[in-house]
Amino acid sequence: MQVGEQVQLAPVTVASDLRLGDLCAALAAGWRDFAACPVFGLFFGGIYVAAGIFLYYALFNWGAVVWLIPAAAGFPLLAPFVAVGLYEVSRCREEGLPRSWSAVLGAMRGRGDEQILSMGVIVFVAFGFWLMIAHGIFAVFMAESGIGSESLALFTTPAGIAMLVVGTVVGAVMALAFFAVTVVSLPMLVDREVDFLTAIIVSLGTVRSNRFVMVTWAVWIAAGIFMAMIPLFLGLLVALPVFGHATWHLYRRVVSGGGA
Repeated sequence: MQVGEQVQLAPVTVASDLRLGDLCAALAAGWRDFAACPVFGLFFGGIYVAAGIFLYYALFNWGAVVWLIPAAAGFPLLAPFVAVGLYEVSRCREEGLPRSWSAVLGAMRGRGDEQILSMGVIVFVAFGFWLMIAHGIFAVFMAESGIGSESLALFTTPAGIAMLVVGTVVGAVMALAFFAVTVVSLPMLVDREVDFLTAIIVSLGTVRSNRFVMVTWAVWIAAGIFMAMIPLFLGLLVALPVFGHATWHLYRRVVSGGGA
């Protein structure tokens, strides 16, 4: 058993010398990938945009506009899984392989053992868990406000402001933990024959070894995604693919040894 683990983990060496310049280089490479293969980027970005618009209008029509803020805050949690196909596009382009729809869409299955689908379950469970936490925070602060969930006026009350502060802090902690779990693990599952637990361990180790740079990357992604969501989610058509491709290149910088 130990021999098998050594064979699998030996090539995975995590760099601990990341610099801010590496983030800029990854973004530049991500833009080049998007410019070279815009159809794939627009496809996956379009899925994200459509999901965001549906979520917005569903909550609005259900008279639950108060849930727009927690839903919008949690929406970026889904981005790493949506971007899996973009990692495959970058991998194929890097290795000089043809980019076909069958290969790109098939990336959701990883190396054929459905490890990425297991990560997908974690992604969607995390999103659902965040909504549950947000509901609990709402119940604690607004139970006796007398303002219905169909009104945004509650956010102007002292209790509403306190709720926003607490929700922001809790959400930021959850988002950072989720980022640490997925930032390297999902690209690695596209690239290598490893199980998702191994990939998660490597991802956590990467963030631990490069705390400042990786937290900066998380802030850049969060800021970019949120700004892209403002114009009716349409900015995500570009932001999602560029950050997705860039994450692949940052993964390649962090994990030495190339692909499997």
